Amino acid sequence: MKITDKSIDGGKTFDWGRTSKDYAKYRDIYPREFYNKIVKRKLCINGQNVLDVGTGTGVIPRNMYQYGADWTGTDISENQITYARLLSQNMHIKYLVSATENLDFSDNSFDVITACQCFWYFDHKITSALFDKILKDEGRLLLLYMAWLPYEDNIAGASEDLVLKYSPKWSGAGETMHPIAIPDVYEDRFELIYHEEYPLKVHFTRESWNGRMKACRGIGASLSTDEIAEWEKEHMELLKKIAPDEFDILHYVAIAELKKKPSTPS
Repeated sequence: MKITDKSIDGGKTFDWGRTSKDYAKYRDIYPREFYNKIVKRKLCINGQNVLDVGTGTGVIPRNMYQYGADWTGTDISENQITYARLLSQNMHIKYLVSATENLDFSDNSFDVITACQCFWYFDHKITSALFDKILKDEGRLLLLYMAWLPYEDNIAGASEDLVLKYSPKWSGAGETMHPIAIPDVYEDRFELIYHEEYPLKVHFTRESWNGRMKACRGIGASLSTDEIAEWEKEHMELLKKIAPDEFDILHYVAIAELKKKPSTPS
C-alpha cells in the first residue's frame, strides 16, 4: 500500500509492504522492560480485549500474547499482515488488513487500543472519534514509541547520516527524548492520565543493526532496489570501521496512556 503524505519525508511515497521481510526479521527488538512497563499499568492482560492498530508484522500482539489478552491487529499493508499471520501461528490473534480510519468495529468493543510507532500517520479528526466509539467506558488508548538517539550514540548518528545521504528529506531523523505529541482533537474525548519517557540500550550485531536501519521508512520502504543495495553495501562498510561485532545502541521509549472520558448526555 503506497502512502504519500506531504508532512512526512517531504511527500516522498513509501510502502511498508516493500520492507516486510526485513521488518519481520529485524524490527522485533523491544526489550522485556518495554513490555513490563505496559503490564505494570494493568494493560493488555488477561480479561481484556485489545486492538493493535498499525500492527505491522504483529510485534506487539505476538510479544504480549503470553499475558492473556484477546488480541486483534490491523494494518494498512497486506504484506505486513501476511507476515504477522505467519509469525503468529499457534496464537489466537485476529488480523485484518485495513487503514485505521476505515475500521468498522461495533461500539464498546475494546478495553484497550494500542498504537506503536504509527500514531503520526493517522487522520486524527477521524481516529479520535473512532477510538472513542469502539472503546468501552473508561477504555484506554495506549501510545508507544521507541527510537535511537543519534546525538548521543555515535553509531546511530553515523548510520542516520547515511540514511539522509540517500533520503535527504527523511523526517525520521534527529530524534531527542520527549513526550509523545497528542493532537488537541483528542482532548474532548480523552484524558492523558500517564506518560513516561526513559532511555534504554538495545543490543545488536552489525547484521541486525544494518537490518534494522534498512527496514526504516527512509530506506527499505521508499528507495529502489538498486538504491537499497548501494546503501546497504556502504552501510556495512561503515559499520566495519566504526562498530565492533556486537554493540548496544542507545534508544528512548515514550509511553502515553489516555483514558476515554464519559460520554456527555445529548
